[in-house]
Amino acid sequence: MQYKILIIAPAWVGDIVMAQTLFKAIKKQYGDTLVLDVFEPSFATGLISRMEEVDNIIINPFPHGKLNLLQRIKLGFNLRKNNYNQVIVLPNSLKSAITPLFATIKKRTGFVGESRYVLLNDIYKLDKNKLPLMIDRFCALANKGKKPDIIELPELLVDTVSQKLLLEKFNINIEMPIIVFCPAAEYGPAKRWPPEYFAKLADLLGGYQIVILGSSKDIEISNSIISKIHNKTNVFDLCGKTSLSDTVDILAMAKYVITNDSGLMHIACATDTNVIAIYGSTSTLFTPPLSKKAQTLQLKLDCSPCFERTCRFGHYNCLNKITPDLVMKRLSNPSLVL
Repeated sequence: MQYKILIIAPAWVGDIVMAQTLFKAIKKQYGDTLVLDVFEPSFATGLISRMEEVDNIIINPFPHGKLNLLQRIKLGFNLRKNNYNQVIVLPNSLKSAITPLFATIKKRTGFVGESRYVLLNDIYKLDKNKLPLMIDRFCALANKGKKPDIIELPELLVDTVSQKLLLEKFNINIEMPIIVFCPAAEYGPAKRWPPEYFAKLADLLGGYQIVILGSSKDIEISNSIISKIHNKTNVFDLCGKTSLSDTVDILAMAKYVITNDSGLMHIACATDTNVIAIYGSTSTLFTPPLSKKAQTLQLKLDCSPCFERTCRFGHYNCLNKITPDLVMKRLSNPSLVL
């Protein structure tokens, strides 16, 4: 007999990757009887398709932050035909729990969030001390609100045929080692290592191909980096030229990925690639890189982590004092810890 679960997923790339820990936990719990559907914005379909636990993707048509009450109610009515046994609502917002109510899903699971007592009926109060990591919180919703003893880390499927096509499309030589730069972070500049530092690092990395990844929103950042690199011969700017599924395959080919705390960092970690993650205003105690092959660089300053989008002091020392030379030392000596 099938057990059908709908996941109301987050809208941030990194959070979507981390949500795979929950998908794995549910799959382990229900086995082959499980049908797992994920409610997610259309931009994430390529990423979700690389998660073998997911059976179907239901497109979330609502713009981020918009209520669209009548449309959410109407969608709930349309979802009734799917006969879900349970819904797990990962965002803590009130609006994210409206559609499941009107879909008449019998068991509606989530944290209290914005006073969602009426909308949810399998509800838990979030204890941040007992559930410090985001993955702890996600997986607790499949374990009666408690952190499971074991949490399996994200693992994204890699398409080798797609990899070959991408190498040909962008004229990248697989015989020459690749280092990928992920210089953006949508959250804000307090999470972004300076473009001039990425450029200096590229100059220091002789003998490597440098691939810069990001969305079309990040083209200005990549242009800034490339303008400051002295030898551009083996530099490939792919910002705005790849889908999320493409980025999975490219990141999986890299010898190292140098990245900010971003969605692409979490994707890289889920491809079993060597990652050096640079943290500024955020904390490894909440959203660490989820991989045994990942290292972090973060300075223990009095003002950090502040979790701000911009530096309230204007100096960005948490990022500016992590120099390209320090990253090079980490590349040559992975055991070095700041």
